[in-house]
Amino acid sequence: MKQMVMAGSLQIGGGAPVSVQSMTNTDTRDREKTLAQIKALALAGCDLVRVSVYDEECVKNVRYLSDLSPVPLCADIHFDYRLAIGAMENGIAKLRVNPGNIGSPENVRRVADCARAHRVPIRIGVNAGSLEKEILARDGGATAKGMCDSALRHARLLENAHFSDIVLSLKASDVRMTVDAYRMINQMCDYPLHVGVTEAGLPGMGTVKSAIGIGALLLDGIGD
Repeated sequence: MKQMVMAGSLQIGGGAPVSVQSMTNTDTRDREKTLAQIKALALAGCDLVRVSVYDEECVKNVRYLSDLSPVPLCADIHFDYRLAIGAMENGIAKLRVNPGNIGSPENVRRVADCARAHRVPIRIGVNAGSLEKEILARDGGATAKGMCDSALRHARLLENAHFSDIVLSLKASDVRMTVDAYRMINQMCDYPLHVGVTEAGLPGMGTVKSAIGIGALLLDGIGD
């Protein structure tokens, strides 16, 4: 059984039912349009909604959105640890960030300390299209093993900061690589797994690819 984390009131892992997440595609700086989309996603069956937080104006809107959202929110952060801290201090329930992309170990520790204080789990999201150069060079391109190595490398940065409320995702646009990566990482750690296929394509093709990839993993009992 995978370890358990809490995103607000939502249990992930630890034997809990598989939760459903989607994300907004609105400009988070427009808080009314973003809130309307969050509510529509919740009405469609989402248990958790991810929003992009890419500048200070987005950070300021996190409090408003978190207070009025019917479901917990996850902040998608790239590169700037200060945005991660700001989102957590404004009520975000979950964070999506890759620790290796936010600078020094001190910055990672600041994010980990804030997440611990606010009881916010962190999802490490690895994509085949943005693996570290040395892993790509070692393997001759993106591979399932390379995705696992990248995910565990990022996780170690948080572990070194004494933080373990971690969720992992390993997504590729290739369904086979995605499934292989999740099957592999499932044997390597007890962190809850967020499953999905990235850049699956337009409606139709994207739906089929996602259904095959996610469905195959759920049938294996993989995914939280």
